[in-house]
Amino acid sequence: MGKISPVSAKYIVHTSIQIEGVVDRPDVIGAIFGQTEGLLGSDLELRELQRSGRIGRIEVDTDIKTGKTEGVIIIPSSLDKEETVIIAASLETIQRIGPCNAKVRVLKIEDIRISKRLYVIERAKELLRTLQDDVLPDSQEITDEVAQSVRMMNITEYGNDRLPAGPAIDESEEVIVVEGRADVLNMLKNGFNNVIAMNGTSVPQTIIDLSKQKVLTLFVDGDRGGDLIIKEAMGVAEIDFVIKAPDGKEVEEITKKEIHKALRSKVAAEQAKMEIKDVPKRSEVIRKTLPPRTAPAQQSAYGPRKVLPARTMSASSSAVSPRTASAAPSAPRPAEKKSALGSEQQEKFKQLLEDLIGTRGAYILDDKLNILGKVPTSELESTMKSLSTGIFAVVFDGSITREIVDVAERTKTQFVVAMDSKVKPAETKVVLLTSMNF
Repeated sequence: MGKISPVSAKYIVHTSIQIEGVVDRPDVIGAIFGQTEGLLGSDLELRELQRSGRIGRIEVDTDIKTGKTEGVIIIPSSLDKEETVIIAASLETIQRIGPCNAKVRVLKIEDIRISKRLYVIERAKELLRTLQDDVLPDSQEITDEVAQSVRMMNITEYGNDRLPAGPAIDESEEVIVVEGRADVLNMLKNGFNNVIAMNGTSVPQTIIDLSKQKVLTLFVDGDRGGDLIIKEAMGVAEIDFVIKAPDGKEVEEITKKEIHKALRSKVAAEQAKMEIKDVPKRSEVIRKTLPPRTAPAQQSAYGPRKVLPARTMSASSSAVSPRTASAAPSAPRPAEKKSALGSEQQEKFKQLLEDLIGTRGAYILDDKLNILGKVPTSELESTMKSLSTGIFAVVFDGSITREIVDVAERTKTQFVVAMDSKVKPAETKVVLLTSMNF
């Protein structure tokens, strides 16, 4: 290329020459300037254009074969395209170089900006691949890592009951009480640090003690279960205000905007009590749904003694009424004995549960505690139904619900492990474990 600035050069004229004889390079250069002089007027005079830098240094490359000279002429140009093609066409008017006849033909006019643009595109693709592979992590990985670190950093255990809580319980005058650990995590994620979980279906002593010292706001799910918790909590603790999540939603899944809207609409405990006065207590509901208890086996020095049939008992004791005697044979069978939890299993479940904190994911395990797969919590039920058998345990970041327990019973799953549970262990033959068990 000619000695023209790469920034200003826009085009390169490629020209071939065929000479009927032997000539030197200076002869070709002299012919170019001499035979085009005055041809195009003063504005397109090659010498003036070269002196002003609008035409670069003219390169000539020749090769002598069998008494003839062949070669190429390369002229860089910073003129516009119309002027460049005029200069290129003027070269074809050269008919003699030195004492020999010559033929000059323009091969092509190269737009150097297109070449640069193609290079830029290819290089940019290469740099982007390097950036994605080696430098930038996936955006979801960044989000998950930051969210998990913030949650793990802020969540604490409070009181003798070791309840999941935010870090600002002691210094806050008002404390928000939610149902489970997942609810605490969602509140922490949205900037509420004065939150604590009951972590079960009954009100722990820690919550009762707090209610005597702090202004307690009870924040429950927007379903009938939330009404049951409100009535039961107000029966044993000094609840000041009550908040319900939007209808059909749980505290763990609502957005920051929905949380603020719910807090603005909180009502006094007495008003909430009047609104749900017809709702039975949770303990009453559970007592009605549980099967009647069968008579326990009597102990002797030689081990457990079998329970006598109803008719034998009625004959030997006047304390048993005819109605009781007739109802005894139809009493439901007790639940099967639950699988024992070994130390190795307990440690494995604890590790997997900690890995899942904040991920909203679920592990499905076989009887050797190998992970069969990982799915989102929202797809856990459908995945268990599709597998049907072969599931030994499931571990997930969320709350154990009645629906998950029902699927676990149908698929003969022995263990269900989660952050907290909305189902009592006595209500199913599946072993239910939460973070409080570890």
